[in-house]
Amino acid sequence: MTVSKFRPSRLALVVAAAVTLTGGAVVAQAALTQNPAEVRAGDYALDSSHGKITWSVDHLGFSTYYGQFVNVQAQLTLDPANPSASTLTATIPLTDVAPNDDRLKAHLQTADFFDTANHPTATFVSRSVTVDADDPNEATVVGDLTLRGVTRPVTIEVEFNQAGTAMGAYKTGFDGEATIKRSEFGIDYALPAISDEVELHIEGEFNIVV
Repeated sequence: MTVSKFRPSRLALVVAAAVTLTGGAVVAQAALTQNPAEVRAGDYALDSSHGKITWSVDHLGFSTYYGQFVNVQAQLTLDPANPSASTLTATIPLTDVAPNDDRLKAHLQTADFFDTANHPTATFVSRSVTVDADDPNEATVVGDLTLRGVTRPVTIEVEFNQAGTAMGAYKTGFDGEATIKRSEFGIDYALPAISDEVELHIEGEFNIVV
């Protein structure tokens, strides 16, 4: 995953907007931080309207095909003083896949792919969180992904974006990247014409649970 460094321009724009809208008085939006050590510790729940998993596969060598999983549910426990103690669990409703094609959506529900009649959800449970020694905004999350009743280890490279109060809630946001092999979960339909490797881009805004 491409490592993104500190982005002061984003924070500067937020502060400038807050000052403009309040006639010069800096309000809560100016307290946004991109320093993970300053994030509020506690339990968080994913804002599902701002939390999606975008997947992509090579389609017959002609294109990279994209789709999304929506309505993901996730819980995050953050401990900035001891990041390795942080945890993440997620539930992905496989019936809520959005490939922008109704026939493909129906096909994905069958035993060729997700077999949602028997396995309607996938789950992820973290086992370790390791912060990058050179960049505290980057971390490696290793956990167990269960899909179609098969559990395999998956590594997610995570980037912390920022945290702070916005839209009436204290939030923290992350992006993540992972690659899985669908054959390892018993999904071998149309191999190798459709790639075995599936790239995942994960975006999540979490609200603190009060």
